[in-house]
Amino acid sequence: MKSLFIWSGTCVAIGVVIGMTATSDQSTWKLNVLQAAQPGVVVEPPDRGQADASAAAGATPAPMIPAVMTPEEQTNVFVYENTNPSVANISTTSIQQDPFFRRQWQEAGSGSGAVLDKQGHILTNFHVVEDADRIEVTLASTGSFVATLVGQDKEHDIAVLKIDALAEELQPIALGSSSNLRVGQRVYALGNPFGWDGTLTTGIISSLNRNLPSRVPGREMRALIQTDAAMNPGNSGGPLLNTQGKMIGMCVAIATKTGQNAGVGFAIPIDRIRHFVPELIQNGRVVHANIGIVEVVETGAGLVIRRLSQDGPAEMAGLRGYRKIVQRKRQGGILYQTVTIDRSQADRVLAVDGELMRTGVRFRDKIWEYRPGDVIQLSILRDGKKIDVAVTLGSD
Repeated sequence: MKSLFIWSGTCVAIGVVIGMTATSDQSTWKLNVLQAAQPGVVVEPPDRGQADASAAAGATPAPMIPAVMTPEEQTNVFVYENTNPSVANISTTSIQQDPFFRRQWQEAGSGSGAVLDKQGHILTNFHVVEDADRIEVTLASTGSFVATLVGQDKEHDIAVLKIDALAEELQPIALGSSSNLRVGQRVYALGNPFGWDGTLTTGIISSLNRNLPSRVPGREMRALIQTDAAMNPGNSGGPLLNTQGKMIGMCVAIATKTGQNAGVGFAIPIDRIRHFVPELIQNGRVVHANIGIVEVVETGAGLVIRRLSQDGPAEMAGLRGYRKIVQRKRQGGILYQTVTIDRSQADRVLAVDGELMRTGVRFRDKIWEYRPGDVIQLSILRDGKKIDVAVTLGSD
């Protein structure tokens, strides 16, 4: 059976690769959030004399409780207790209509989110709230609020909601950084799989810089974090955390053959989210700067420009990519044409405003740090010589 990517957030999850729809269990059962011991607290075992007397009387003896938590257990408890109050349960309802039979029905979905600030902004995935007619956010304190969608970016699967909650009810999540992550680093996923709120799972960073198809056709979500921390439908929009309890990514999808967790999950790096969120809150959408370089090839001597957008900023600045050579020939009574690609004249991008560019992903993210209309200095290698070219950025 072919693997597919499941957006792990809503109860109705979209199969990205083969277009399947997988519906998760609409379970209404919920776990009670238990009070965990503070790290380092010693829990005394039951008195042995009392236990023996209870056993003699026929009572079931109380289980032995470890006197001290291991360092790993202390870290787990610390991450959970410090972060769970910042994680929200998101439920949605939408009205579906069959135009042929003129029937309507209601669909429900669920996902996770993270409290961003005391003003009531909640971070989640776009696909968690896509096409929702009603969005409800339940905080860890069990307070529930109707939410409004204030900003969304479908390509990167990011959305920001707003709830009218008192400041004392909101505990913003601590944001970390995704710039220095390492494979093998321990991480935690915290969210609401299948509606089971406050669920913590743990694993490691399995890989970095993974690419998945975006929800926008023809686009990719690049440089995602891969982890084996268990994610299931309902986890989407929830935080991926480091051992300090700081959010380093947002859970977004799983690779699976069954629709359930198979140990391959993906998260959007927090540094990318940090960049987009202010604009989503202010403008409701993200306007990307665009340089007009459609595709590059990574080499040890720079990023070779493979393709430019016609009349785009890079082409207007005189940058060169691969050149297509079309030749028409006649053989007998047949006219045919051949197409060859000349790579020899393509420019190599070395740096943007002095920062060396080694990967296509970093080049794209660097451009997105600017605003449309900004002028950047592109250092390129052309005909064996390094030159600087000024490029005025356009917009997507």
